[in-house]
Parts: sequence; structure tokens; C-alpha cells
Amino acid sequence: MALGAYNLTRRAKGDRPHRWVGWVWVGAMYWTILSSFAIQELRPGHFTWIHGLSVFTFVTLSIGLWASLTHRIRSHRNFMTGSYFGLLGAFVGAVVVPQRKIPQWTLHQPAGLALGLTVCLLTAAAVIVAANSTRMPPASTRRAPAARAPE
Repeated sequence: MALGAYNLTRRAKGDRPHRWVGWVWVGAMYWTILSSFAIQELRPGHFTWIHGLSVFTFVTLSIGLWASLTHRIRSHRNFMTGSYFGLLGAFVGAVVVPQRKIPQWTLHQPAGLALGLTVCLLTAAAVIVAANSTRMPPASTRRAPAARAPE
């Protein structure tokens, strides 16, 4: 969530830090989506409506990625913003239901939850710092950007 928030709130879009952080966020989202199909606790051995949301997220994230690769900026912005707010909605759904693991960890394993949160935030910070500390080659060695078709 931290990486998505970082990219959505940055003023500069499309620069190297935006792309690097975006690639890491997209990879984390795909990992989360694909791993969600292994979760079948609600109906053991069966898929549920939550897996339908995973399929929907996979499609919208893929369209957003395709839009960025084909320079369809408006579509990319809309699909990635929608994917991010879907992630926030899923997080709220995981936190507000007392029987879910996150609220249970808060009560029964607060140190483990704090450690996990700290690791996630430090990893996000490291990605952001690394993305912003990369140096661009001198202008004389860079290729000119390809012409972009209007949307």
C-alpha cells in the first residue's frame, strides 16, 4: 500500500522513480493476487466471491500495465488508481472483521504484527530510496523518447 500511495501522490509521473516503484508495486500485486487462490478457508476446497475479486483485480491491473506500456496515460492512471483503491478496500475488509487474522494478531501477537508492518514499511522505503537514487546517464548518451500517440 505504501508504494502505491507514494506513486499516486507524487507530482512527477512517468519518470524513472515512478516506473521503478510502479514495477515493484505491480509485482507485489500480482504475487498477492496469485497467492490468494491458495486461500480457501471460507469454503475448504472451493473458490468464493473473494476469488472473483482476485480475477477482477488481475484483469484491471493487467489493463493498467498494458496501458502504461503502450503510452495510454489516461487509461493507465484510471486503472492503476482503481486497482489501488481496490487494494485499500480489501485491506479495510481484512481489518474490520474481528475474526480475520489481522485483528486477531493485534490482540494475540502484537509484536509479530508490529514486526511484519515494520519490515513492509522498511522494504517500501528501501525501494523508494533506491528508485530515487539512480542516476540518469548524461543527456548526450540518452536516447530521445519515442513519439507518443494521443489517446
